[in-house]
Amino acid sequence: MPSLKDLKNRIVSVKSTRKITKAMQMVAAAKLRRAQEAAEAARPYAERFNAVMAGLAQSVQGSDTAPRLLAGTGADQVHLLVVMTSERGLCGGFNSSIVRKARARVQALLAQGKTVKILTVGKKGRDQLRRDYGAYLVGHVDMSEVKRLGYVNAQAVAKDVLDRFDAGDFDVCTIYFSQFVNVVTQIPTELQVIPATFEPAEESTLYDYEPSEEGILADLLPRNIATQIFTALLENAASEQGARMSAMDNATRNAGDMIDRLTIQYNRSRQAVITNELIEIISGAEAL
Repeated sequence: MPSLKDLKNRIVSVKSTRKITKAMQMVAAAKLRRAQEAAEAARPYAERFNAVMAGLAQSVQGSDTAPRLLAGTGADQVHLLVVMTSERGLCGGFNSSIVRKARARVQALLAQGKTVKILTVGKKGRDQLRRDYGAYLVGHVDMSEVKRLGYVNAQAVAKDVLDRFDAGDFDVCTIYFSQFVNVVTQIPTELQVIPATFEPAEESTLYDYEPSEEGILADLLPRNIATQIFTALLENAASEQGARMSAMDNATRNAGDMIDRLTIQYNRSRQAVITNELIEIISGAEAL
C-alpha cells in the first residue's frame, strides 16, 4: 500500500498534469476558431472551382487531345499516396485514423500486385507508416516551421506531385486527409487527384470557351490540384485542433477524477494512521 507521502506526491503530479492539459485545451480552442474559419471560407471557392472543372472535363471526355492530368497515363500500375497528418501529437486518434485509411489502401493495392509509393506531409504520419511501409516512402514534406497555412504551402506540395507525374513516377495519385465536421467529428477522407475526377456538373448552361476547353484545362488542372491540396491542408488543420481540444478536455476530466480518487485514498490512509496512533497512545496509558 502506498505511503501518505507517495499519495501526496502523486496528487501533486496529477494536478500539474491537469494544469497542462487544461492550458492545451484552451490553446487548441483558440487555434480551432481560426482554423475552422479558414476551412469554411475555402469551401465555396473549391466547390465552385470543382463545378467549373467538371463542366470542362465533361466536354472533353474521351477526346484524344485531353490533358494527361485528366486522361491519365493509360495505366493503373503505380500509385502515389499523399498522406497528410500533423506535425505534433496529443490530438487523440486524428493521425491514426488517417494512417489507418491509407494503410488499408496500401494493403489492397499490394494484394492486387500494384506498385505503391508514399509521400508524407506531417511527421506523425511518416513515423507511423515508416514502421511497416518504410520501403515505400519516397518523400516527405516538413511543415513544422509553418505557423500559418497559406496557398504557397499547397503549391509546394502540388509542385512535388506534378514533377513526379511529369517524370513518369506514377499513374494514379490519391491524397489522404481528415475532413472537419465539428469538434468531436472528423472524417478520414480519400480523394484521387490524378487523373482528375469530378462530380457530374449539375448546371445545364452552355458556355463557349476561348481558346479551347483543352487549352483551359491544361492551364487550370495544375491549379486545381494545388487548390484541392490546400483545401485538404485547411481541413486537416481544423480537424487537428478539434481533435486536440476534445482529447485535452477528456484528459483534464480524467485527471480531475483521478485526483478525487487519490484524495479519498489519501484521507482514508491518513485517518487509518491517526486511528492507529490513538490506539497506541490509549494502550500505553492503560498499561501504566
